Amino acid sequence: MTSADLAEPVTGVLTLRVSEVVRETADAVSIVLNAPELRYLPGQFLTLRIPGGGARCYSLASSPYTGEPPRVTVKKVPGGAGSGWVCEEIRAGDVLECLPPAGTFTPASLDEDVLLLAGGSGITPCLSIARSVLAAGTGTVTLVYANRDQDSVIFRDALWGLAEEHPGRFAVVHWLEILQGLPTRQALAALLAPYATRTAYLCGPQPLMDGAEDVLREAGATAVHRERYFSLSGDVFDMPTPASASASASASASASAGSSVTVTAELYGQTHQAAGDEHTPLLDALLAAGVPAPYSCREGACAACTCRVVEGAVTLRHNEVLDAEDLAEGYTLACQALPTTGRVRVEY
Repeated sequence: MTSADLAEPVTGVLTLRVSEVVRETADAVSIVLNAPELRYLPGQFLTLRIPGGGARCYSLASSPYTGEPPRVTVKKVPGGAGSGWVCEEIRAGDVLECLPPAGTFTPASLDEDVLLLAGGSGITPCLSIARSVLAAGTGTVTLVYANRDQDSVIFRDALWGLAEEHPGRFAVVHWLEILQGLPTRQALAALLAPYATRTAYLCGPQPLMDGAEDVLREAGATAVHRERYFSLSGDVFDMPTPASASASASASASASAGSSVTVTAELYGQTHQAAGDEHTPLLDALLAAGVPAPYSCREGACAACTCRVVEGAVTLRHNEVLDAEDLAEGYTLACQALPTTGRVRVEY
């Protein structure tokens, strides 16, 4: 199975049944899904609808290459409505509503050596990547994993098992704050600099990722990817149907006298066209035309809708994930990109 197969377009809201709830630590659980048909890439996440309205994004810890059932793993956050519901209320047999798998925290190749840095529940997508590289690729994996203490190490037994199964290809370095304190910049440099030539994937608290990226860049690293946690302020499940979206877009364009725009998207090997205007984000125009464009947060915070502008120009309303280099190469966030030319062509 190739990455292209795993990333086949899926549209609309999915309903997935829970087959098992696994207690990983005192404050973290895995939700195992009875969804053999679910296609996803290593490191991607699911956006779950939570009771009372709203949604939360949780990473998949499983690998699509091992035949294991999909599972998301969630650590309870004090006062967190979503994590509290997942960790305390979900039971086997429950049916969950979610958006299709999304996210760009995914390896381009399973045959390259990688460095993974995780903190706390940041292990979830990193484990998915590690399992996939070891099962379906030829690369080697080094994981640096920071936690408060030994009891808070999520997937402790699974990590030991991978190390035993793949000697020479998988190595874990545990950092326990109760013994070593918070990882300092000097300590991170000593741990990570030897792996600066590898592609690095970082997921955890922002100070940890900031320090790790800084020392890796100083050591010459050129491929550093970060996964960011965020909260959704709106209801991303409130997606209009193509017909109603088109009517809404037309009404908006008429009311604001916006100039018409033709949006062309190259997606999953197919070419799609949509009509929009200068006030309508590219994603909205594509969804209105029934195009299965990927997205998740719709707030410019997750990068799930990232695409590359190859014709025309856009301006971004909001951007929390693309850096200056990404923007210079033409990448944009479809959910926040407003066209500034009459024709815009993007590639996913």
